[in-house]
Amino acid sequence: MDDQKGTFIQLRAVTKRYGERIVLDRLSLDVTEGEIVALLGASGCGKTTTLRLIAGLETPDEGEILMADECVAANGRNLISPNARGIGFVFQDLALWPHLTVAGQLDFVLASAGVSKRERAERRDEILRLVQIAQFASKYPHQLSGGEQQRAALARALVARPRLLLLDEPMSSLDADLEIDLLKELGALQQSLRVTTIYITHDRAEAQVIARRVVTMRNGHILQTISNDEYIQDSSKPDIKGLCS
Repeated sequence: MDDQKGTFIQLRAVTKRYGERIVLDRLSLDVTEGEIVALLGASGCGKTTTLRLIAGLETPDEGEILMADECVAANGRNLISPNARGIGFVFQDLALWPHLTVAGQLDFVLASAGVSKRERAERRDEILRLVQIAQFASKYPHQLSGGEQQRAALARALVARPRLLLLDEPMSSLDADLEIDLLKELGALQQSLRVTTIYITHDRAEAQVIARRVVTMRNGHILQTISNDEYIQDSSKPDIKGLCS
C-alpha cells in the first residue's frame, strides 16, 4: 500500500440506536484511500449498520462520517445524499433486479448516473470483461450460477466507477472452493482499480484472503484492528464465536 495515501473514510465517535438498543457505541474508524479493510464479527455486531451509515442508507444519531475530508453525515442528518457519495454496494443477497439482463443492470446504473448512451456501452463492456462475465451479458439473474450472480453484482457496483466499494458478506451463499477463488479474483481486481473497499464477514478465512487490515467488532465496538500479516501470525486473536449477543 502507498503510505502517502490519505485517509478516505473517517467515522468519528459514531453512535446508532434502534429504539433503546445501541447498535454502534461511539465507534471510530479510519480507512486509507485505496485500502481494503475487512470488518469481522458475528451477526449483530454492527457490521452491516456501519456499512449502511457510510452509504447514507442510515443516519448516525451521534458523531460524524467523513469521505475525502468532507463531512457527509453528522448527528442524525445526512449532509450528502447517498447518490452523491460515489459508492458501489454489493448486498448480502446480491439484490440483482430479476427483470433485467446483466447488461441491462449495468445500463440502468449508468443511465441513472447521466452517462451517455455511447459511453454506457464502452463502460459496460469494459467492466464485464474485468469481472469475466462478458459471455453472460444477455442472461437474466435466474439463468446464472451463484458465482456468476456474484460477478454480476460486483460489475453493477463497479460500473459507475465508485470512489468506495462496500461489500456485505457477498460470498455467504457460495461453496468454499468457489468462494476462495472469487475472493482472490476480487482482491486482484481491487488492487488493479485501487478503489477503497470495506468488506464485511463473519468468516476469519475470508478476512485473511481479502483484506490488508482486519477490524474485529463486538457489540457495536471495535475489539481490535490488526494487519493481515499480524492477524495470521497472532495466536492470541479472539474467536468471534459468541462475541455478539
